[in-house]
Amino acid sequence: MKFTAKQIAEILEGEIIGNPNEEVSKLSKIEEGEKGSLTFLSNPKYNSFLYSTKASIIIVNSSFVPEKEINTTLIKVEDSYESFSKLLEFYNRVKNNKTGREHPHFISDSSKIGSNEYIGAFAYIGNNVIIGDNVKIYPNSYIGDNTIIGDNCYIFSGVKIYSETKIGNNCKIHSGAIIGCDGFGFVPDKNGEFKAIPQIGNVIIEDNVDIGSASTIDRATLGSTIIRKGVKLDNQIQIAHNVEIGKNTVIASQTGIAGSAKIGENCMIGGQVGISGHIKIGNNVKILAQAGISKSIKDNKIVNGTPAFKVTDFNKSYVYFKNLPKIVSKIESIEKELKAQN
Repeated sequence: MKFTAKQIAEILEGEIIGNPNEEVSKLSKIEEGEKGSLTFLSNPKYNSFLYSTKASIIIVNSSFVPEKEINTTLIKVEDSYESFSKLLEFYNRVKNNKTGREHPHFISDSSKIGSNEYIGAFAYIGNNVIIGDNVKIYPNSYIGDNTIIGDNCYIFSGVKIYSETKIGNNCKIHSGAIIGCDGFGFVPDKNGEFKAIPQIGNVIIEDNVDIGSASTIDRATLGSTIIRKGVKLDNQIQIAHNVEIGKNTVIASQTGIAGSAKIGENCMIGGQVGISGHIKIGNNVKILAQAGISKSIKDNKIVNGTPAFKVTDFNKSYVYFKNLPKIVSKIESIEKELKAQN
């Protein structure tokens, strides 16, 4: 795909300095720019590359004033970083705007699919599925019976969505994610063997949710596992049965959340965090990477450690822990002096 400086400036509402007909067909870092590429400059420490890059078009802040002659076309905008992000989003949307149905695929006669859909090869869509407009279902995906998917969703290759799942509008589910598999529910019998408890609930994913590759969201035992509006999940995250995650919470990779835990709104959870079941985490909570959460946390707290506690106390404790050999040596020296005095 090729775009001219004029087309890009119209998208970004920017001012062109140079050739409005300059064409680009790819994106690049400013230091790696080459003919036919588009890049941006927002960090002043990269200013020197502006004069040596071979990129054809560069997006810069409207306040930028060059120190010497520039041999490339500039597009001046209010915020170059934000504008470049907007352009990336636009580019991604155009690139992924596939339509039609590839063969072979299977769609149950009882299912309903909206307009402008894309169904990739070897996709399976079960009974009584309802899919909205502009939904893209990539190859080798599985959509189970009675699933509902809203408008403008992307279901990337290899995603498995079990029956009764409900997905809102504008969601992205990346390759290898599994939504609605059985929760980890077992009970020992009189012989000490574990018997599975039927998991008959479902998963509800609200609008504007992103789910990373190879993440797993278990269906509820009863009721629903719920991912609220605007939640962003990284790759390789495990969310157990009956968990609820509040709106606009973001969670980094390899975090595991045990059954029936409730996570509040606008939380930030680092990578490899472990969260125990049946606890409640408040709103606006920040949990640092590799923390272990075994107790409920009130609103607006920042925690770290295993088990996690207040981050300022953790940092003080860590200083003492790191200097523990010196502290022990000093205590032993004091004890010797006291004995000698007696």
